[in-house]
Amino acid sequence: MQSHSALSQTQLVLFAAPHRSMFLSGGVVLLLTFAMWGLELASRVGLAPPVTWTLPPGRMHALLVTSAVFPLFMFGFLLTAMPRWQGYDDIRQARWLWPWRLLVAGWGLAVAGMLVGGLVVPGLLLVLCAWLGVVRILWQVAHHGELEALHARVVCYAMIAGAFALVAWLAFAVGGDTDWARIAIDAAVWWCLLPVFFSVCHRMVPFFSSSVIPAYQMVRPTWVLGMVVGGSAVHGLLTMANLSALAWVVDAPAAGAALWLSWRWRLVPALRVPLLGMLHIGFLWLGIALSLFAVQGLAELFGYHILGMAPLHALGVGFFGSVLMGMVSRVTLGHSGRKLAADRLTWGLFLGLEGVVMLRIAAELVPLEWSGVLMLVAVLGWLGVFGAWASRYLPIYWRPRSDGRPG
Repeated sequence: MQSHSALSQTQLVLFAAPHRSMFLSGGVVLLLTFAMWGLELASRVGLAPPVTWTLPPGRMHALLVTSAVFPLFMFGFLLTAMPRWQGYDDIRQARWLWPWRLLVAGWGLAVAGMLVGGLVVPGLLLVLCAWLGVVRILWQVAHHGELEALHARVVCYAMIAGAFALVAWLAFAVGGDTDWARIAIDAAVWWCLLPVFFSVCHRMVPFFSSSVIPAYQMVRPTWVLGMVVGGSAVHGLLTMANLSALAWVVDAPAAGAALWLSWRWRLVPALRVPLLGMLHIGFLWLGIALSLFAVQGLAELFGYHILGMAPLHALGVGFFGSVLMGMVSRVTLGHSGRKLAADRLTWGLFLGLEGVVMLRIAAELVPLEWSGVLMLVAVLGWLGVFGAWASRYLPIYWRPRSDGRPG
């Protein structure tokens, strides 16, 4: 009876706010996804027996990372933060709990389907239904009231594009046409993930900085939002049309705008406060990644194929991964009644993550015989960093707030 009561209390706490259950699910799927990828890479270098996946391993990894891992954290953040942006009431549990349940069931089926045939498609259908349910909530929040809603609406439209990526993944899973997988990856990265991550940073990083850095002037011009998000949309369209050599035309100015923002947002003073510095360092990777994409595109225009997947991993592991750790850590601490400060473990893990980014980029630049080993080391580093991070933060989601407040 006592254990049943404890379980009920844990469930009440876990479902007290959407970020709790979404972040917990995101953490579990993150570790599972990269463990699977690590096993695949280990088999490639002869350190583990080969695994027979039902999808091509690279596509499997891309699907889970772009449409499962990052979006689960994004849903948790947006369902918690966007109502506050827009002066909207907190989202009632009944409205977001059923999409969460479908997401968990859908991704559970899809992940199992990587080993057992026939499960990926029904799993993705459940995820798509859940995704549309969350988008419906975000649409209502973004179009509510008279407050400035640019960031909320950009994010909402980007999440709709994320649903399109899922449809493309479904088409790939049903028919096996690799063009659909390529379209799905481009749509997920350039039409969904980058616009959401950039819009959130554009709104929140100056806001957080203003409360910490003395004499801080908030800089978040609308033209930069348009240049980066618009450039991202055009880049995605060009790569879908097999015209990636032309994408440098939008990548170069977007890179300049992002690097300019890093300077104006005062990266160096922000490093004195680790929890804030994590966001600034993570954002810096956006300017670096877009610069690498611009160089790669220009080289391709003249017939040279350089850098491999280094720009993509500077974006995915560097920008998305670093900002995810910084933002989720901040939300978790703030919404659990804890002090808004990164302890030594959190800061050390973040610095470890930056090392992982460098390793993953280096894996694209070294001779081929070393590339697989470095990729495996980078994945093991990612698992070590986020495994330790998860042991520190995931238990918070099923524990009551330390200040006794609800939520």
